[in-house]
Amino acid sequence: MTLRGRLTAAFLVVVLGPVLLGAFFVGTTMAAVDRGRSTERLGLAAATVRTSVDALCQQLRAAADAVALAADPAGRAVAARQVVSRGLAAGVVLADVTGQVRYATPGAPVQPWLDCSAAGPAPGPVRALGARVGLRDRAGADLGTVAAAQPVDPAFVARLAAVTGVAVTLFDDPTGADRVAHTTEAAGVRDAVLAAAGTVVGDRVTETADGRYVRRVGPAPGQPLPLVLSVPSEQPPGLYAALVGAVLLAALLAVLAAWRLARVTTRPLVELAGAVDRVAHGDLDTRVPVRSRDEIGRLASAFNRMTRETDSYVQALTSSRDQLRGHLAVLGDTLASTHDLQRILRLILHSAIAATGARAGAVLLVDGGGVLVGQCAEGLDGRWPGPEPDPPDASALRVPVGSGVVGAVAATGEARRGRAEASAPPTGEPRCETYVAVPFAAPGGPGGTARPGADPAGAEPALPAATLGVLALYDRLGADEFDDDDLVTLRTFAGHAAVAVDNVRVHEEAQRLSLTDPLTGLWNYRYLRESIRREVERASRFGRMLSVLALDLDRFKAINDTWGHAAGDAVLAEFARRVRGEIREVDLAFRQGGEEFVVLLPETDARGATIVAERLGAAVRDAPVTLDNPDGVAITVTVSVGIAVYPDHATTGQRVLDAADEALYAAKAAGRDTWRLAEPRPWPSAREIPVLAASVTPADGLPRAGAPVAPAEGDPARSDPRVARAAPGGASSGPHPPRQSRGR
Repeated sequence: MTLRGRLTAAFLVVVLGPVLLGAFFVGTTMAAVDRGRSTERLGLAAATVRTSVDALCQQLRAAADAVALAADPAGRAVAARQVVSRGLAAGVVLADVTGQVRYATPGAPVQPWLDCSAAGPAPGPVRALGARVGLRDRAGADLGTVAAAQPVDPAFVARLAAVTGVAVTLFDDPTGADRVAHTTEAAGVRDAVLAAAGTVVGDRVTETADGRYVRRVGPAPGQPLPLVLSVPSEQPPGLYAALVGAVLLAALLAVLAAWRLARVTTRPLVELAGAVDRVAHGDLDTRVPVRSRDEIGRLASAFNRMTRETDSYVQALTSSRDQLRGHLAVLGDTLASTHDLQRILRLILHSAIAATGARAGAVLLVDGGGVLVGQCAEGLDGRWPGPEPDPPDASALRVPVGSGVVGAVAATGEARRGRAEASAPPTGEPRCETYVAVPFAAPGGPGGTARPGADPAGAEPALPAATLGVLALYDRLGADEFDDDDLVTLRTFAGHAAVAVDNVRVHEEAQRLSLTDPLTGLWNYRYLRESIRREVERASRFGRMLSVLALDLDRFKAINDTWGHAAGDAVLAEFARRVRGEIREVDLAFRQGGEEFVVLLPETDARGATIVAERLGAAVRDAPVTLDNPDGVAITVTVSVGIAVYPDHATTGQRVLDAADEALYAAKAAGRDTWRLAEPRPWPSAREIPVLAASVTPADGLPRAGAPVAPAEGDPARSDPRVARAAPGGASSGPHPPRQSRGR
């Protein structure tokens, strides 16, 4: 392919590439946004359906309970008619213990009724939804059942569609999509929706050929009706046709412009191409006539200068090419492929020694106490400071900043070279005759600026603002002292060392930030999911309890609306600080999102968790948050807490979190600024649980999973389980993840 063809192709790639990518991005983004909105809408509709059906079932249970409370059959019949007349149920049926109907209100829906508590598919067509309660006399003897029902008809389905805002279809048989009982779908899309519903598994959302999104809801516990929900796509019609037209028009214009540009550009390059060809065959005396002062003319002038100067550098480049290529290739590959700081620094030191001809060298980094500590060293046998034998590693090199040669280089940020003075006092540096030392700093950091807070009187030497360490070489081979070229070369390797150190630190910081919330400093939701799984596994393995607190700041939206989001952020940060102050080192606090927080309390039962919840509520309630503004506004904040305990309330991490959330909703419903304990999960019957012949209290006194806690009166270790968990061995029964300190 000619140069003109390549320029044309390159221009087309440069122009059409972004156009194609942009068109693809727009199309995929519109489709993804449309699907996301429709999925969210169907999710909300599904939740509304479950809530509506659950509310109807609760109403029917209440109606059946009201009838069952009557003392005699005549009273129950009267109560049944009253329930129907008040609209609480469409029909009430009283049956004896054999199941025979003893009384039924007139106009009751056709049986059989689908029970609200059913967890599986209905055995036949769904005509009514019912709730059944037991009927007993005063002595507790079983007299039969009372059932109340509401019809499931087109009006019922239409009400569900009106409440949810989506199309609703009810199946007679949930195992087949061809038996429709009632639907609000339009006739034109009904077949496509029902065909797509037959392919839906679980709560997944599928899309029909005509652009509608379909989702199944039920049957499931608490919502036994087999329903299908659908919404139309919101994507504008003709979008892809418009995108294709725009791409074709852009392609046509790009081809014309590329052909013209390539033709104009390549014409004056023919002479330059011929000259380059002659130079490629070794004729360095070739010159190109300069016919203009534009870019091509400047290129010709530059070519002529290049050919004049190239000959003078050929010999020097030939002699050093292989050596430099090897060092740089190894160094570049190492910097790009590893975060092993010691390996990188050793390679940099070895390359610097080989490039300068030094006999020995060392790399030292500044630690937090203002001391240069050796990281790696080479060739220091017999040169280590002090009379002791050679130490096992480079960390024995410790030079205070400002002391000796390398200390002065680190303090001033200026490179040094020269000859060592035999009468100089010992400073902890290697013994040598000549030296060269270069500081290295974080890439982009200011150099030569004193560190804020440094004492000018000399209590602590001032460091350049971004100084990381010093690269030092000793005793050059074949020469008395290191020269300026060695100093320039060493600066290059020091720059590589700075990049390596900075990359490792950035990598470590990125790992930390990926697990923490930037506003509050608490662990984030990603680490919460990992931690709850790990803590539940540990609690299960060692037979311990794990308490979960779900916390939500009350009326936090009002704070943002009244004082602004900056005030809300300040409240969240202060709340996180107080939470850290009220929990132990082994406890974990997370920001789940917004004003929602989660605290994990390992080896803590329900009583200990309630004590922590009360402390957190008092810590927030008793001290208003003062804003850092001229007005000094003090905001009173309260918190609602939901408590769940593994395994009393759930057997998996996610279910414990869900139980804590449900308890949090209960605390909100109870008036806020309080805590609520989750409802205990049902336990198996006594005949299913093997009972040991004798039970012994564990020696450590810690609560065991599934064992009720009965604290003895006056026993602090039992009345407050958190005191018992502080006993030796209580917090170290298994390997814990890194804990955050109270000062974070």
